[in-house]
Formats: sequence, C-alpha cells, structure tokens
Amino acid sequence: MLSGAWAWLSDKLPAWVFLMLLLSLWQWVVAEKWVASYLLPSPLQIFHTTVELWPQIWAATLATARSILWGLGVSVLIGVTMALVFFAIPLVRRAVLPFCIFFQTVPIIAIAPLLVIWFGFGDPTVRASAFIVSLFPILANTLTGLQETDPQLKELFRLYKPTAWQLIVKLQIPSALPYILTGIRISAGLAVIGAIVGEFIAGGGLGAMIDAARTQQRVDLVFSGVLMSSALALSLVFTIELCSRVLLRGRPYLRKL
Repeated sequence: MLSGAWAWLSDKLPAWVFLMLLLSLWQWVVAEKWVASYLLPSPLQIFHTTVELWPQIWAATLATARSILWGLGVSVLIGVTMALVFFAIPLVRRAVLPFCIFFQTVPIIAIAPLLVIWFGFGDPTVRASAFIVSLFPILANTLTGLQETDPQLKELFRLYKPTAWQLIVKLQIPSALPYILTGIRISAGLAVIGAIVGEFIAGGGLGAMIDAARTQQRVDLVFSGVLMSSALALSLVFTIELCSRVLLRGRPYLRKL
C-alpha cells in the first residue's frame, strides 16, 4: 500500500515541482513589471479575482457543466448506437460513414452561427455544439472495438451457435468496452471545447463570461474562466478514468488505457 502510494507520488512530483517553479517565475516577472499586469495578470491577482467573483464564476461553471454533460451523454448514446448499426449493416456503414467523417472535419466555430439560427440563443445551441464535436470519437472508437474482437474468441463463441445479435451483445460489445471508454475520454475534452465555443456565440456559461471579460479588458477574469474550463475537462477525464479502472478491473486491456 505504502509502496504504491510512494510510486504514485514519485511519478507526479516532478510535474508539481515544475508547476510551482513556473508559477513562481510568472509571479516574479509580473511583480518586476517586465510585463504589464493588464496584459498578463499575476497568479495571485487571478486567484484574488476568482475568490472575489466566485459566485458568478461558479454559476457560469455549473451552466457550462450541464451543457457538457448533456452533449456528451447524447453523443455516447447516439455514437454507440450508430456504431452498432454500421457494424451490423456494412452497406449502411459504406453509405453513411464517409459523410460522418466529412462532417467531423468542419470546424465547430464555422457552423456555430448556423446552430444559433436553427436552435436560437441559449442552452440548445451550446448543447448541440458539445454534442457535434464529441460524437465522432465515440462512433469511431466503438466501431473499431467491434471490428477488433479476437477471432479466436469468436470461433469459440460460435460453438454455442449464437444468433448474430447474441454474438454482438454478449461478446463483441464487452470486447469493445475499452475502445468505447477511450472514445468517451477523448470526447470529454472535445465536449468542453464545443460547449465553450457554443457559449461564445449563443451566450451563457463560462464562454459568455470569458467573452464579456474580453470586451471589458478583464484579463484576470479571462484567466479565471479558462482555468475553470480546464478544471471541468480534467474532472471529466479523471471520472472516466476511474470508471474505466472499475469496469476493466482485471482485464489486460486496462494497460492500454
């Protein structure tokens, strides 16, 4: 137990030491007035701003978090479903998947104004933006996982003469679970980006707060919003990592995640 904790601490300690050195250097540079504080506020100034405006920042963070979770949750549901359909019906995959790939290449900032026209200002546009950018990694990873099922396991499973549906549900979906979780972990970060971009255009949440702070030249508040956005993304990734360790406990796939 102690050896494991010490190994974890030894692994993370260099990153924390580097962060402390970076923050100290940043504080010193601003304190020496090498960079104007209205261009680059010091870490202490950002901290004081965050504490002073915490109710406003926390309310914006909760609004963004709700949109992220909604968009990510729907992308998981639809992405996994689409992957199953593409896997079970190759003709549908060949007909539709190229358009999914093409749609993924379109920058979300380019279509965000269209989302406002279609869904209006507020949460619907933000959620749609988070959903769009987080869908494809889940779809692609789930489809890859279904296709990468061990052939020997499939041959062994066929000895019991399962139906095609039983083969998918009882063998291929469990085998694809590590890939699905990896796709969700990738999509979690993208959902944060999509939600913030949607809020820049449609208003609300951290995106609107950052945009308003920009117009007011409140760089310290911009940094606070950026840090809260990063905290949301890291929290999501950490939660998904914990779920992965619980669901894949004892599986060799875990070493790949």
